[in-house]
Amino acid sequence: MRVTTASLVSTSLLLGQASALPHYHEGTKFFYENGTQFYMKGVAYQQESAAGGASTGSTKYTDPLANTAACKRDVPLLKALNTNTIRTYAVDPDADHSECMKLLDDAGIYVISDLSEPSLSINRDDPKWNVDLYKRYTGVVDNLSKYSNVIGFFAGNEVTNNNTNTPASAYVKAAVRDTKAYIKTNVNRWMGVGYAANDDPDIRAQIAYYFNCGNQSDAIDYWGYNIYEWCGSSTLQDSGYDKQIEFFKNYSVPVFFAEYGCNLPNGADGRIFEETTALYEKEMTDVFSGGIVYMYFEEANDYGLVSVKGSSASTMKNYDALKTRMASVAPSATAMDSYKPTNSPASCPELSKSWAVKGGTLPPTPDSNLCDCMYSSLSCVPADSTDAKDYGAIFNYICGAAPAACAGINGNTTTGVYGAYSMCNPKQQLGYVLDQYYQSQNSAKDACDFKGKAVLKSGNAESKCSSALSSASSVNSIAATATSDVGGGTSGGSAGAATSSNAAVAGGPMRGLFGLGELAVGLYVVVAMGVGAGMVLL
Repeated sequence: MRVTTASLVSTSLLLGQASALPHYHEGTKFFYENGTQFYMKGVAYQQESAAGGASTGSTKYTDPLANTAACKRDVPLLKALNTNTIRTYAVDPDADHSECMKLLDDAGIYVISDLSEPSLSINRDDPKWNVDLYKRYTGVVDNLSKYSNVIGFFAGNEVTNNNTNTPASAYVKAAVRDTKAYIKTNVNRWMGVGYAANDDPDIRAQIAYYFNCGNQSDAIDYWGYNIYEWCGSSTLQDSGYDKQIEFFKNYSVPVFFAEYGCNLPNGADGRIFEETTALYEKEMTDVFSGGIVYMYFEEANDYGLVSVKGSSASTMKNYDALKTRMASVAPSATAMDSYKPTNSPASCPELSKSWAVKGGTLPPTPDSNLCDCMYSSLSCVPADSTDAKDYGAIFNYICGAAPAACAGINGNTTTGVYGAYSMCNPKQQLGYVLDQYYQSQNSAKDACDFKGKAVLKSGNAESKCSSALSSASSVNSIAATATSDVGGGTSGGSAGAATSSNAAVAGGPMRGLFGLGELAVGLYVVVAMGVGAGMVLL
């Protein structure tokens, strides 16, 4: 039976206002504030978001929480599915989300949202965690934390998706650490920060352990799993779900399916959602906290539950299949008062051909004040007329001729070695490299020219910057003489290519402009560099 929004508004069942926010208890389960266990019964809700971490090829996005008319159309349809959670993939931190969030709240629906957007995200092939990304991520936190029906966030979605790009996980975990710290300081309630991973057999164990290991203030609050292994009619054994149960039974934080809903072999409307029934039965609820079906909107990738044309929406055949399944699930619940968690955080994975990230050290926390201080202190900087597209040639030349000049802006994940300025913006990083080269050439005037693309100025940082700049200088001095132990060969893995050049093209997808092979740069030293209100927390 096909249902329209208009007919549903008058007949939908009210699920109740989302007034008792789920919060994370120490252990593997979510609980409402009243102590009742919470299971996610979710739907991914964002147009033009590719399944399984794939790219849509566009840097544009449509904020699903800023379109009140669409929310009025869609929330009743979500509610009729017994949905209690939606996942959004990119929201505008400057937009007004109050009307959509109120509609969702009234329907008993919570939100978990990714923090990135297509042009401001951690790039798996040239990862970085810098001031621009930090501003974006914390801006989303500021915007959504005012709504009581927001559960939390994902700091990344399948950023590392195979054993050739494992270094990216260090930068995502740094984002987890800093977003959690920001929430702790600026939000007066619990909001979680997690990661959504694909199911890659080569790194399945390492990546799950990595995001869970070490200092728990740096680790994820929950683990989202994008999994499409149960297709059509299957079983726990044939789908491999039994192996997921076995693997995650000892995990120390909640685990849920951040995306699920295989559309093979017959497309979206061939889905029968047997896995939904299985997900809320005891064998799985002992380990998993529910899941999020991909996805609400029917698009070219053919995963939709609802077809939207203009301002109207109509449900599809697989919407009805999911509705029937959801209406019948009744997961057994554990009371928070009687729950005694016993699982411990994992040990960090060892370096190998398949895993090129050292546990225990992370890239530095972005600090715009430190970057501003550094740039003010420089004598040689990019000319105002120098275009960002010209940065690459200058980086290439200097980092080839004088590699130590670039130590302060780079990072090596296999050694846990990160330059103090690896988190600054591209212009600031280029200024640092230019000045380092100029100083290495005995301040020769022609060493700060580059055909007019660099100029001399009077370096004069404020007195409040002196301590922080001194500490950063010490970090970078050690970095310039560090050596790399890549922990394995390069065949079939990423261990031999774990150096990240943190220079990027301004204004576009953040991609590196040069590579330094196996040059190890920047020892990660625990040093506080306070600059006014800012601080680098290593």
